[in-house]
Amino acid sequence: MNLADICDNAKKGREYALLGNYDSSIVYYQGVIQQIHKHCQSLRDPALKVKWQQVRQELTEEYEQVKGIMGTLESFKSEKPVDILTPQLEEKVEDPAVWPPPTPAEHRYVCLCMWNSLSEPQKKDSPAMQHRGAGPVSRGQGNPKSERPGYKDARGTKAKDDKKGSGETPGDVEQKKFDGTGYDSDLVDSLERDIVSRNPNVHWDDIADLEDAKKLLREAVVLPMWMPDFFKGIRRPWKGVLMVGPPGTGKTMLAKAVATECGTTFFNVSSSTLTSKYRGESEKLVRLLFEMARFYAPTTIFIDEIDSICGRRGTSDEHEASRRVKSELLIQMDGVGGALENDDPSKMVMVLAATNFPWDIDEALRRRLEKRIYIPLPTASGRVELLKINLREVELAADVDLDLIAEKIEGYSGADITNVCRDASMMAMRRRIQGLSPEEIRALSKDELQMPVTMEDFTLTLKKISKSVSAADLEKYEAWMAEFGSV
Repeated sequence: MNLADICDNAKKGREYALLGNYDSSIVYYQGVIQQIHKHCQSLRDPALKVKWQQVRQELTEEYEQVKGIMGTLESFKSEKPVDILTPQLEEKVEDPAVWPPPTPAEHRYVCLCMWNSLSEPQKKDSPAMQHRGAGPVSRGQGNPKSERPGYKDARGTKAKDDKKGSGETPGDVEQKKFDGTGYDSDLVDSLERDIVSRNPNVHWDDIADLEDAKKLLREAVVLPMWMPDFFKGIRRPWKGVLMVGPPGTGKTMLAKAVATECGTTFFNVSSSTLTSKYRGESEKLVRLLFEMARFYAPTTIFIDEIDSICGRRGTSDEHEASRRVKSELLIQMDGVGGALENDDPSKMVMVLAATNFPWDIDEALRRRLEKRIYIPLPTASGRVELLKINLREVELAADVDLDLIAEKIEGYSGADITNVCRDASMMAMRRRIQGLSPEEIRALSKDELQMPVTMEDFTLTLKKISKSVSAADLEKYEAWMAEFGSV
């Protein structure tokens, strides 16, 4: 007996079974089982004979499983359900010589359920089966879709989607899809990705200090949504708001808070969003942006670092392509004020811009951004509040005096204060792992690293981290606001 043939036949039997060729698989299984039986008879070693018998038993179990699968497949090909229903159909037909109409798909399903109930005599007398088998044709004609458990999964989803598309449900208004007919689908998709959120979930309370800026933004953006009857005519909402200030003072956070408090769709746009390597496509992107904003109105378009998109025109280093983009942006902004064409503030598109270089902005854009507000460095009380917000998840030692720290960080921006708190909170960890090997550091538990932040940690941190805004920069901002500010 060749052992290679036994292994080869067993391998082929399993492969054919996995491929679904069950007829050939059964032939190979039968052959290999007979070969192992003959081989066992020729063996004299009892231990080896037991092992081969175990192999034969495993192959026999696989053979029975394949036979069971074949039997199940054969049962699907049976015509028993139609035969069972035939007498009922013939009783209703007046002329036996005429064929009955074809059974609808719903009726066929009910027939199959009835056949299953008849093929299981132990369940035939149960109340559930009697109710299921009684009058299948009449129930199927009355409401066949409710009798099909799979119908909801197969078609219910589509019907639900159609209902959403028709706008019948009130919760689907915010989920409407912009129709980009006439535009490149890639351009539409790229702008759809810049819709940060229809609710960024940043509230006024999440922003420390800046009370004057928050008050002005409420009046410019939020109040028109709350009091639409008042903001009409000469009191129409502002078309655009420009936030000017040093880096890291919270201009982006204010923009997200505006979108949240208004409940508007929030577009976060940068220079990379509105530029393309193809000629004329950047202008199309600008126009598409504002058309999408009108579609998703009320909308807040936040353009960060707007000086990089719409700098001063007429300079020697200005390119023709960038000039066309600026012109299209100015044209679109002049017509986006919903209150100019429609007094409904819920249809307005608010352009919210931020810049660190207001003196580089084009004069025409400065005119269209009607409110120009200054976002200053945090005050003494604002610095204390920022320290509390940044350190709310950190344990502080008893000697930590936040008021004293706030005095030492005068002139620091909000981002600088966040960096100070982050570095100070890591000082305890640095002391704990000093001089330890990598294995010892990995073996440290979480509780060993949870040590309070001390006043000494802040003192060391302030020696390493300096402020990022100079006094000369603040003077330039104040001079520009004195000349062009509109608060």
